[in-house]
Amino acid sequence: MKKIFTFLMLFAVFILPLDVFSQSIIAGNDIAIANTESGKVKGYIHDGIFTYKGIPYAKADRFTVPEKPKPWPGVRSSMTYGAVCPTDPTTSVNDESEFAFQHDLGYPNEHCQTLNIWTQKLNDGKKRPVMVWLHGGGFTAGSSIELPSYDGESLSRKGDVVVVTVNHRLNILGFLDLSAYGDKYKGSANAGLLDLRIALEWVKQNIAEFGGDPDNVTIFGQSGGGGKVTCLMNAPSAKGLFQKAIVQSGSYITSFTEKSVTQRIAAAVLDELHLQPSQVDSLQKISYDVLNEAGKKATRKVSAELRKEGKPGAGWGPALDGDFLPYQPTDAAALEISKNIPLLVGSTKNEFTPFNPSTRNYTMEQVTADLKKRYNDKADAYMAAVKQLYPNITKPENYIDIDLNFRPLSIKQADQKSAVSGAAPVYMYLFTWQSPVNGGIYKAMHCMDIAFEFNNIARCQEMTGGGKDAYALAAKMSSAWINFAKTGNPNAAGLPKWPAYTAENGATMLFNVECEVKNHPDAEILKIAAGH
Repeated sequence: MKKIFTFLMLFAVFILPLDVFSQSIIAGNDIAIANTESGKVKGYIHDGIFTYKGIPYAKADRFTVPEKPKPWPGVRSSMTYGAVCPTDPTTSVNDESEFAFQHDLGYPNEHCQTLNIWTQKLNDGKKRPVMVWLHGGGFTAGSSIELPSYDGESLSRKGDVVVVTVNHRLNILGFLDLSAYGDKYKGSANAGLLDLRIALEWVKQNIAEFGGDPDNVTIFGQSGGGGKVTCLMNAPSAKGLFQKAIVQSGSYITSFTEKSVTQRIAAAVLDELHLQPSQVDSLQKISYDVLNEAGKKATRKVSAELRKEGKPGAGWGPALDGDFLPYQPTDAAALEISKNIPLLVGSTKNEFTPFNPSTRNYTMEQVTADLKKRYNDKADAYMAAVKQLYPNITKPENYIDIDLNFRPLSIKQADQKSAVSGAAPVYMYLFTWQSPVNGGIYKAMHCMDIAFEFNNIARCQEMTGGGKDAYALAAKMSSAWINFAKTGNPNAAGLPKWPAYTAENGATMLFNVECEVKNHPDAEILKIAAGH
């Protein structure tokens, strides 16, 4: 018996692959050392992927233009995520939703300008495509670590790409326009976006050390992250820092707030804090909680005044400051800036509708009554159009759970881009796959697609179920995203031919268990919903 045991052990050692016995984590003083402009950083290797977290890419005092970080001596340990931008504290969650999202709120600190990197090799001369992820949460919340789907290891391993995720200033810290109070604050209206620009400059200067190609950078983001992608496409000073762009459920930035409004909000903040313009520097020392509360009161007050004037309200976000963002997104000059940037754009079938539980158990009678209120004599035509596009409807609520907000805006952005003469191609998608988890209540909700694009089904089983269909779709979608980052064309094995989008052909990839391309797939639905 002992001889048999010895034989089996020798067989295992000499016949089985050595990596069976290797460590999943390799870390130490001389492991994963990389050079940056500011000094050396030490990461770690996880299952063959070099990983770096919390690397400083900039520094800034409150409301000022970011600068390069101060150089550090020796080797900086960069093995855990850096601080996230302070925001409203989370004091309660919806249990059903939180089960799917599994948020990691991190730790807050205003000095949050850090980034994270995943790569297969260091400085080996191979020019890998670089994919820079901009997180969601609008322009007020979120972080690069907020969701498990944001982890870049799986995407880096599958596509041999360098994945970078970024933290930056948000809310009042990133978008309080103090430009009326001195040159010191000239960039304050878009400080959070200036963080992203200097992060891309950092990538340009340093990413070759991490095996990446500084001349093949794709910026991609979902929700607020998609909005940030749109902003950077409109920024003259960001031109040349990225070569491709992906906007996921984030085409809602159709205009930037005028300076007259952003400066009005700043004046209201000073009023709330009982400060004179000459005391503006006092804002540097006020606690974030007090500052944040004053900012919320000021934006509510100014928004109410604007609505009385017949104008839309305003909050924290991109400003038409005449410098970083000199044009509105619809201006010809703005579209010209990103003319040569290929764009991949889309949304999910359901977006925010799954967050409304009141319609989950609607009867067909209730659905019919609801639709007749909305569309009057077009209700039957609307239902027929839904049934034609989604013939496998199983519940009455499926007639009224279709997103009618993000989808039209995605089309609008695609139409504008593709209409520019000689512009780089646009590719459109609609994510329709339905999660089976928790009785199917999550559907194709907002953020659902991220796990598929990052090939992170294993990390996101609470949201996706982790079944074979999820893995199969993730294999296709992540390949499409990787190929787009490599070449500007998302066509990939396992997918039908995906033509470039034009307003005329309306070519849209529908991502589901069976993927298919349809021209203007939901045109009738959107036409009726818009009242045309």
